[in-house]
Amino acid sequence: MSEFKPLVFSGVQPTGNLHLGNYLGAIRKFVALQESHDCIYCVVDLHSITAQLVHDDLPGQTRSITAAFLAAGIDPTKHIVFNQSRVRQHAELAWVFNCVARIGWMNRMTQFKDKAGKDRENASLGLLAYPSLMAADILVYRATHVPVGDDQKQHLELTRDIAAKFNNDFSAKIGDLGLGVEMEVGEETVNGFFPLTEPLIEGPATRVMSLRDGSKKMSKSDPSDLSRINLTDDADAISKKIKKAKTDPEPLPSELAGLKARPEAENLVGIYAALSDKTREAVIAEFGGQQFSAFKPALADLAVDRLAPIAAEMRRISADTTYVDGVLRDGAERAEVIAEATMKGVREIIGLLND
Repeated sequence: MSEFKPLVFSGVQPTGNLHLGNYLGAIRKFVALQESHDCIYCVVDLHSITAQLVHDDLPGQTRSITAAFLAAGIDPTKHIVFNQSRVRQHAELAWVFNCVARIGWMNRMTQFKDKAGKDRENASLGLLAYPSLMAADILVYRATHVPVGDDQKQHLELTRDIAAKFNNDFSAKIGDLGLGVEMEVGEETVNGFFPLTEPLIEGPATRVMSLRDGSKKMSKSDPSDLSRINLTDDADAISKKIKKAKTDPEPLPSELAGLKARPEAENLVGIYAALSDKTREAVIAEFGGQQFSAFKPALADLAVDRLAPIAAEMRRISADTTYVDGVLRDGAERAEVIAEATMKGVREIIGLLND
């Protein structure tokens, strides 16, 4: 068991509208975790420029994500909510980690391959180094846990690799300076400056798929708005999108195994399970054997009940930019105190002169 103080960190990019997948896969977990952990939640605006440098309204998107955090129930007085670029230590530690990480590690990142596509030579260096910045986001606070979706698990594994290499490369210096914390790694007890952060991947809908194609992840960038439920959608839009969601002609199976090879059915069952806080087995027990003409209205009613109030609160908070900016400013001031303490240690370990 790590002796680092338990701390949760996670972030969301300010690109496009947040959707149901973001809510179930991330934001709802953020809300739940604040009851049991100290939490730092970040709008990662520096990440947003790795694939697209020019944005129409990056400040507005940053405030919108912040409003979603607050509307969903995150308490910015008990925990920390801020935007990444306000805390310069993120970028400083990312550069250090660029020198720790290996090019081969970055080349194996599947998200880089997916986002760069066939024109890899024209991708930005920032996109290639994205996982290094993500590692810095987490480790500048020496966070012990990160709630992540399945698609981010590889990046968190890289974060652990970077932490382990830094700890190993500077093990003697960390010990001499008395800056290490004892951790159990396998059957060994080691002394390290950075924790080996653990993922928190749980729940029946950790990966929400498109409502138009169950083989593709629900995405902000999908050209069809019917493919996703946006957190800003009103009750009518939510209901319409659920009822128009792609399905197959067969009724829901009576056993969970019957969802295999039926991606659209599996996705809708997973969404219902997540929104109702039930298992997929419980959903199948309730609706198994019924047609989608009966299941979809029940899912639509549930989605409206859970999401419409969040959408209304998000619109209310978004209209008060002074309040939102104050939350971000206060959060950044508190975050910087923690981040600078970490960076002071990093500079001392490496041999960089501190002020």
